[in-house]
Amino acid sequence: MSRLEAVHAQIDEANANDPDRSEGRPAALLYGERMSAELARLFPDASDILRIAARGQHIERWTSPRASYPEGRAGYLAWRRDLAAFHARRVGDIMRAAGYDETDAERVGTLLRKEGIKRDEEVQALEDVICFVFLRWYFFPFAEGRDPEDLLRIVEKTARKMSEGARARALKEFSLPEPFAAAFRSQ
Repeated sequence: MSRLEAVHAQIDEANANDPDRSEGRPAALLYGERMSAELARLFPDASDILRIAARGQHIERWTSPRASYPEGRAGYLAWRRDLAAFHARRVGDIMRAAGYDETDAERVGTLLRKEGIKRDEEVQALEDVICFVFLRWYFFPFAEGRDPEDLLRIVEKTARKMSEGARARALKEFSLPEPFAAAFRSQ
């Protein structure tokens, strides 16, 4: 087993403990598999570092529920920041145990914390994959019952995070209703 395979196996083992089985399997495990599949499709020549970051992007996310933070934007941002730091530490520990060096572990942490989005090619690639996974698997269930104006703001934020190429590809691959498609064209 390669180091990459060993790291993926450890991430999967950790994520198999997710109690959310709403889709029939542990949600975090399924999310990691979807991230890896989307990465392979969008960026078939991705580095091991990017492959690890994609697989571990939500490692053990259920251990830090959103409800444990204050309501509102400040609480949400604190939750996201703390999660990213946790994911970076957790995946870094797994990598070091599998024989990766500190430089590689820290690089994955940079990707997971999304440091350098829009400036760092790999950080941006990870964000594009995250957005594609959201659009492909989670957008329509997420949209059900939401206020259309709130949903449009979320779609606009998603589009802003993506690279120009990813936005153009998303418009070709997804049947986004107007005005959501317009949000991808206007960024």
